[in-house]
Order: sequence, then C-alpha cells, then structure tokens
Amino acid sequence: MRPGFRRTGKMIHELLLALSGYPGTIFTWNKRNGLQVSQDLPFLHPSETSVLNRLCKMGTDYVRFTEFIEQHTGHVHQQEHYSSQPSQSGLHGIYLRAFCTGLNSMLQPYRHALLDLEKEFLGDPHLSISHVNYMLEQFQLLFPSVMVVVETIKSQKIHGCQILETVYKHSCGGLPPVRMALEKILAVCHGVMYKQLAAWMLHGLLLDQSEEFFVKQGPSAGGATAAQEEEEEDLGIGGLSGKQLRELQDLRLIEEENMLAPSLQQFSLRVEMLPSYIPVRVAEKILFVGESVQMFENHNQSPSRAGSILKHQEDQGKNERVFMRFTQSNSTSRCLDAVVFVFFLQHLWTLMVEESDLLGQLKIVKDFYLLGRGELYQVFIDLAQHMLKTPPSAVTEHDVNVAFQQAAHKVLLDDDNLLPLLHLTIDYQGKECKEASGNREGTTPPQETSPREAPPTGWAALGLAYKVQWPLHILFTPAVLEKYNVVFRYLLSVRRVQSELQHCWALQMQRKHLKSNQMDAVKWRLRNHMAFLVDNLQYYLQVDVLESQFSQLLQQINATRDFESIRLAHDHFLSNLLAQSFILLKPVFHCLNEILDLCHNFCSLVSQNLGPLDERGAAQLDILVKGFSRQSFLLFKILSSVRNHQINSDLAQLLLRLDYNKYYTQAGGTLGSFGL
Repeated sequence: MRPGFRRTGKMIHELLLALSGYPGTIFTWNKRNGLQVSQDLPFLHPSETSVLNRLCKMGTDYVRFTEFIEQHTGHVHQQEHYSSQPSQSGLHGIYLRAFCTGLNSMLQPYRHALLDLEKEFLGDPHLSISHVNYMLEQFQLLFPSVMVVVETIKSQKIHGCQILETVYKHSCGGLPPVRMALEKILAVCHGVMYKQLAAWMLHGLLLDQSEEFFVKQGPSAGGATAAQEEEEEDLGIGGLSGKQLRELQDLRLIEEENMLAPSLQQFSLRVEMLPSYIPVRVAEKILFVGESVQMFENHNQSPSRAGSILKHQEDQGKNERVFMRFTQSNSTSRCLDAVVFVFFLQHLWTLMVEESDLLGQLKIVKDFYLLGRGELYQVFIDLAQHMLKTPPSAVTEHDVNVAFQQAAHKVLLDDDNLLPLLHLTIDYQGKECKEASGNREGTTPPQETSPREAPPTGWAALGLAYKVQWPLHILFTPAVLEKYNVVFRYLLSVRRVQSELQHCWALQMQRKHLKSNQMDAVKWRLRNHMAFLVDNLQYYLQVDVLESQFSQLLQQINATRDFESIRLAHDHFLSNLLAQSFILLKPVFHCLNEILDLCHNFCSLVSQNLGPLDERGAAQLDILVKGFSRQSFLLFKILSSVRNHQINSDLAQLLLRLDYNKYYTQAGGTLGSFGL
C-alpha cells in the first residue's frame, strides 16, 4: 500500500457526506458540474479517481433530486416551509407534488445504503473505495434514468396527468430496477388521480384547481378534423352517412342548449391530459358517469326527494368502499384497469333500468309519440278535426288538450299518474318566445314551421310534450324529444289521412244503393287507390319500422348492463326511425307528403259534395287524379330504381308492401288513372 493511502479513511468519510449532499474539501460542489474530486490529490491513483468521479456523478444526481423535491414540495431536510404556489420554474400542481413524493420515496434505499456504509466504516476504518462503489452500484444505473424523467418534466414543463404519461413511457424500458422504481413513483401519482376520480364519479365534483385532470368544465375544442373525415363515411345505420347522422344528432341543438337547466354545466375531455394507457372509450365512460352523478346530486337537492337522498347516500357509501378496494388492488399497476369503471356503469344501469323503469318509459314513448295507442289517436282525430283544420289561435292549445283528455277517457285511459305528464303543444304566430323555445320541459317548436310564418293549420303546429321523470332526463333530452316530435307529426299525418279515407268509404257505402255515373266510378276508384297506398304505407311504418326497431331496442337493452350501451342503442333506434320512415330521404319524403296532401284534398272534396259532382267539382277531381297519378308514378320510379341498385333495403321493403301482388307494376307504376 502506498504511503498516501493512509488518508483513505478520512476520504471515505468525506465521500459518504458528499454523497449525502454535503460536500467538503476533497469533494467540492460546482453548480454547473456538480460534485467533483479535488485536483492534484497526491494519494489518489488515476483508477481511484475514475471510480470516485462515477460516484460523484451519482451524488450529483442525488443532490439535484433533493433540490427538485425541495423546490416543489419543501419536504426535504424536514424544513417547515410549505408553499402550494407555483415555483419560479413555472411548475406546480398536485401531480407534481405527488411525483416529488414518489421520487423522495425512491431515494430512501439510497439513504439507507449510505447509512449502512457509515456503520461499516465505523467498524472497519480501512474500508476501500471499491467496496463503496460495489454497495452503490445499483444506484449508478438507476439515477441517470430517473434524472432523464426529471429533466423532461423541467424542460418541457410537463403538467398534471401528462406527468403520468411521461413516467409511464420511461417505465417501459428493459432495466428492471428502473422499471420498478418508476412504477412506484407512478403508483403515488395514481393516488392523486384516484382521489379525483372518486370525487368525480361518486359525487360529481371536479376537484381540479390547476387544470390537471383529463375532465374539464366547458366544451371540447377538438374533433373537427376527425368529424370531417367521417362526413361521407357510411355508418351502416339505415344507410346514413356520417354527415347525415351528425345533422340528425344536432337537430334542434340550439333549443336543447337553451332548455338545459342553468345548474347543469357542460363538461368534456381534456384529451391532451389523458394518459395513453387509459383508452378514450374508458375516459368517455368516466366523463359520462360524473356528469350523470352530478345531475343526480343536483336533483337530490329537492326536499321532495328526501327518501331517495338517504338511499342515494347509502349507495354512495357502498360505492366508495368498492372504489377504494379496486384502486388499492390496482395501485401498483402501470395500466389503470377498466374494471374500476365498469362497476359504476353497472350501478348506473341498475339505477336507470331497474329503479326508474326504463322499459316502462320507452313503452310510454312508443304509445304516445309513435302512436302505439292507435285507438286513442283515432278518437282524438275525430274530436280535434274541426279545431285543427284552421290556423291556430291562442286558445287552440287549451282546446286540443281538452280533446286529448276526452279521447283518453273514451278509450279507458284513466291513468292519473301518466296523463298529467303529457301535454299537446301548439306553435302559433305571436306565441311568446319563451314558450316557443320550450318553457315547458321537453317542449320545442315544430321543425316544419318557421316562427315568423303562421302555420296553415293547427295540425302543422301540433306537438307533444312529455315531462320526463328524474333521472331518465339524461336519456330523453329535449333534443331527443324533438326528434320524437318530428316522427310524431309525420305518423299522425299518415293516420289522419287514413282515417279521412275510411270516412269517405263510409260515405260511399251510404250511397251505394243510389244510381252512379261515370264520374262516381272515377271518384271511388281514386279513393280505393289512395287507400291502397296509404294503408300499405301505414302498415310499413308501424310493423316494418316501429315494431321491428322497438323489438331490437328491447333486445339490446336486455342484453347489456352498461347504460352507455343503452344510450347508444337508443340513439341508433331513433336514427333508424328517422331514416327508415324516409324523413331524412328528402325526395321520398317530399313525394309522400305530396301524396298525403292530395289524399286530404280529395277527402275534403268528397265531404263537401255528397251528391253528384258539378262541373267545378269534376275539374277538381280531374286535377287530383292527374296529381295522384304523377306522384304515385314518381314514388314507384324512386322505389324501383333503389331496388334495382340494391342501395336501400327500407325503400325495397316499402315497394314490397305496395307491389306485393305486382299490381303496381302491371299498372305501370301509376295509380288513380282512368284506365285502371
């Protein structure tokens, strides 16, 4: 041993102090380069200097770790100073503090290793540098990798949940010590996210003062590019393209926003904060559950729901215990297990489907918006015909609701709990704006009639409002009810024309014993052709569309315990109704409306002329015959062209109903002409 090596004992003592963050005379601190071995020490061999420099590099990382932790938490060296304000570096937030806490925990084995070396040195003053290097070798591999994470956070000013993504990406390397250390840090950071998730998903509270969470208050800023790409893509929903579906979903969007309660705030995803290991679909479920719970909490403020509040609080306590059990089991996992969120969606399904009787509510919607109670609307049409055939006035709405109540009593529909929830609306010229925009819950003005234009008849201004009970207003929003209203007005117009044609048949039967002329034959042949077309259209709408789609909806609801899937199935159901009833297919919809108008005008002509037609009546009949022939031919051509190209199965199904015995085809696609 060289003579200078007798001073190794003092050097080892200074080395351990320097590695603990306390430099001295042998190991000095330079702000730029960190710990360094003093130059020109005569008792050090170059190989020993090389080993010490490697140890100094590790000590430098440790000092900078502690500086970073102290700067952002103030917890190092047991200092009492505490500040939650942003540091001079601009970095702040609870996720940064959690990262520092995890980083500090990662340094504990290093501190224990130094303490053990100090104990060994006291027992053996001749401890060698090589032994120190051997005992701390694992940290020489770990610290540089973790320092990369720290420098990335500092240089790129990583904030909030983005810290989770940064730590996660660096933990995916192949070095087990690095991976294990970063996973422990990530677990501490996950603890913050779990608390935010618990507050959001259990109580509807967004605890995010520093905008660090991936859920935010306010609308989403992105998505325009993706929506543009999907604009022309066929979604496989009744032949709808992305653009058509978006237009459908945005129907009456302005009215919906105006009608939402002011206490319900809009929330969206802050996508840039979403870690890559949490799929967007899971994040959307988190968003949906939190929004739903917030609605529940707001609704529970009502004193009338004291009983449900107690039950809701009991359920919340159960949910919190289950949530904590799930999060504890996943606290050391890199990837957030989606089963944590599936539990809440199942609970929401129970609340909506079982406790709130979703299937019963859908049956009510079908009975009243989709004319499932046909006998009710048959009686209502008879009672309200005289008051709705003229432009509406301020008293029309009251009168039609009286008629609706009378019709309900006549068909023995005396449900005292249901009828108060239903209200017929009339949008007439001069109606107050607040009424037209839906002052009543679920009420929106009809789509076909502009507020500046007086509707030609009360039928054109008729709508149906339904007071959806909590908490199903999440599913039956004002915009959804307005879409139902569009279908309601269309179905009612078909049913009304069918009823008028049946009334004309009754008039014909009353006069069948009287002598008829050629004009009578033309008139009743036209009525038969009109009834043939309208009856088959009605059968197609009620059986092939409404019953078929409603049956599929019930099957999908019964096959899942995920409320989000139920909402998606309901959206598809409503979209399919609008598509398969041709409301979205303008050429067919316009043609059918023209045919219904011609049928209505024919019924008016017959009702006003019970005897033989005069010259003026014969001229009107001739116009109706030609018009009906033209429109029926146009409809046949549209349906046939679609069938030949196999574009739309809905149109082909309607043609099958109209031409089941090839009568339509043999007539050349023309109904109502004199030659038939």
